[in-house]
Amino acid sequence: MKARLASAALAATMLTAAPALADSYDLQSVFGLQVPSIGQSPVKWAERVKLMTDGAIDIKVHGAGDFVPPFEVFEAVSNGSIPMGFDWIGYWASSIPVANLVGSMPFGPTPDVALGWMFEGGGLEIIQKAYDPHGVKIIPCHLVVPEAGGWFNKQINTAEDFKGLNMRIAGLGGQALARLGANTQLVPAGEIFVSLETGRIDATEFSAPQLDIGFGFEKVAKTYYFPGWHQPSSWDSIIVNMDVWNGFTEGQQQIMIEACKANITANLGDQIHQQAVAIGKIRDAGVEIKRFPDEVLVALRAASQEVMAEEAAKDPIFKEALDSLNAYIERVGEWGELQALPR
Repeated sequence: MKARLASAALAATMLTAAPALADSYDLQSVFGLQVPSIGQSPVKWAERVKLMTDGAIDIKVHGAGDFVPPFEVFEAVSNGSIPMGFDWIGYWASSIPVANLVGSMPFGPTPDVALGWMFEGGGLEIIQKAYDPHGVKIIPCHLVVPEAGGWFNKQINTAEDFKGLNMRIAGLGGQALARLGANTQLVPAGEIFVSLETGRIDATEFSAPQLDIGFGFEKVAKTYYFPGWHQPSSWDSIIVNMDVWNGFTEGQQQIMIEACKANITANLGDQIHQQAVAIGKIRDAGVEIKRFPDEVLVALRAASQEVMAEEAAKDPIFKEALDSLNAYIERVGEWGELQALPR
C-alpha cells in the first residue's frame, strides 16, 4: 500500500513539475530567409519572443512561398490561413492605401524621425485603424535605412530620361516615376535579377546596398544611383491574424511589441555597419556609383507631392497619416537644425 501511495505521489509530482508545452505558430515572410538583414529579421524576432516568454510561444518562421506566394501573405493572415506574416508594409497598398505611405514616403522622414513618429507621435494608432477592417494586427518590426536610388542600365541625366524606362519599383515612388513617363512594375524580390539580366526591365530598385548586393545586381547593372529619394526610410512589419492576437494575454502581446523594438534597434545598428562594406564591393565589381542630378531630384519631388496629394484626397486615413507625419517632421525638425554641425 505504501509503495502504491509513494508511486502515485511521485507521478503527481512529475506531472506537476513537467514544463508546459509551448504554443506553436507559423509565420511566413514575403522574403527568402537567406536575404541579408530582412531575411533573418523575423527569425531573430521569433527568437526574442521565445526567450522573453520563457519558451511559452514558439514561432516557426518560413520563407517566401513556403505556404502562399509572397504577395498573398496579407490575405492569408487576414483570413486565418496563416497565423502570422512578415512583410514590407507597402506591398498591401491595393487593400490598405496608407500602407504605401508608411512603406515608403518619397522625400519623407529619416529613420530616426520615422521611428519617433511611429511609436511616440501617434503613427501606429492611425495605421492600425486601416488594418482593423481586415482583422489584422500590425507591429512595425524592422526599420530600413535610406535605400539606393536604384540600378540602371541607362544613364539618367534629366527627367526626360525616365520616359519609356521599364523599371521595377514599388509604392508611391513608382507612381511618381510613372508620372514622368516610366513604365513601372512590381516584381517579387526573387525574380528581380533574372528580369534585369534578360532585359525585361531596364532598371530596378530594391533596398540599401547591404541587401542589394545579396541579389547580385552588380553583375548585370552598369550604374548604381543615389539617393533613395523614394524610400529615405521604410518599414517592415509583423502582421498577426486578429483572432490569434486576441488569444494572447496582454503580457504576451506586450512582449511581442517589445521584441519588435529590440529587433529595430539591432537591425539599425547592423544596417549602418554594413553599407560601407557593400558599397566597396559594388564599386570593385565595376559598377559606376553616381548621384541623380539635382534637376532630376527636383522633378521627382514635384511628381511625388502630386501623387501623395491625390492619394490623400481619395483615402481619409492616408490623409490623416500624411498630415500627421508632415506635422511631426516639421515639429521635430528644429532639433536637427539646431544640432547640425558644419562639415
